[in-house]
Amino acid sequence: MIAFLAAVIERLAGYPQGLVDRIGHPVMWIGSLIGFLDTRLNRPEKSFEIRKIRGILALAIVILVTLIVALGISELLDLLPFGWVIEVLIASSLLAQKGLRDAVMGVADALRSDGLDGARHAVGQIVGRDTAGLDEAEISRAAIETLAENASDGVIAPLLYLALFGLPGAAVYKAINTCDSMIGHRSERHEAFGWAAAKLDDIVNIIPARLTALLFAGGARFLDGADPQAALRTAQRDAQHHASPNAGWPEAALAGALDFGLGGPRSYRGERVDLPGMGDGRRALGADDIATAISLYDRAMLLALGGVAVWALLRWML
Repeated sequence: MIAFLAAVIERLAGYPQGLVDRIGHPVMWIGSLIGFLDTRLNRPEKSFEIRKIRGILALAIVILVTLIVALGISELLDLLPFGWVIEVLIASSLLAQKGLRDAVMGVADALRSDGLDGARHAVGQIVGRDTAGLDEAEISRAAIETLAENASDGVIAPLLYLALFGLPGAAVYKAINTCDSMIGHRSERHEAFGWAAAKLDDIVNIIPARLTALLFAGGARFLDGADPQAALRTAQRDAQHHASPNAGWPEAALAGALDFGLGGPRSYRGERVDLPGMGDGRRALGADDIATAISLYDRAMLLALGGVAVWALLRWML
């Protein structure tokens, strides 16, 4: 029930900007710990193997601290008459359903009203690739790809672990995912230190990524013009070619459902990276296509919410 109520509240209200300004966000707190450990333990003068071991240690520390805090909060709230209400509110902060939707829709709105410069700035807030030279189609694809990938990482994965393991499960997932986001890169600084974070993030996202692909296929049944069968076929065909073992599943499913062509070359810090394509549909996408992708996302998230409600009911009955 905690997971269901948390998802409903987050879908309606998100995480208020006022709270971010006053106290920050749980991911920011976790990120501060990761940054501290990265600074203290990730010494460039150390050997590759030593930095790899230190990265494993840093990951373990972050997970352990997060788990202890989350368990402590859960135990404390169990002692309060309406502690579950507070737990629902805290759990809702670990989901990013509304925030992701608003950020991606902001790119479509910028394309319509602010031109390419405004849209480049908007998409630059949610992607890691270089955005200065992107045209309308490239901006649109970047926004849609981020929507697909983060539907798994930012919504379905934490919601799944929240439903299965409560607040500690969702918190630990966010800790792992934040470690991967901050240090799980194949850069000179983090290839060794972030190795464990990247590997563990791949493991914990195996099921959520594929579940998200299924949800996009399911959502396509309720969206005019979308093709659920094509979503499944494209995911099975193209996901294996993605650089990530998980990100390709939701991206390819969304591409197939809407007959989009996603993926392909892009630039990071001035360096061109040739990534495989996801889907073989239209690549000349625009603001209206972003809105269509969000419509599919909305339906997929409603299906997820329905699944969590059924799970809560079964647990209550048993």
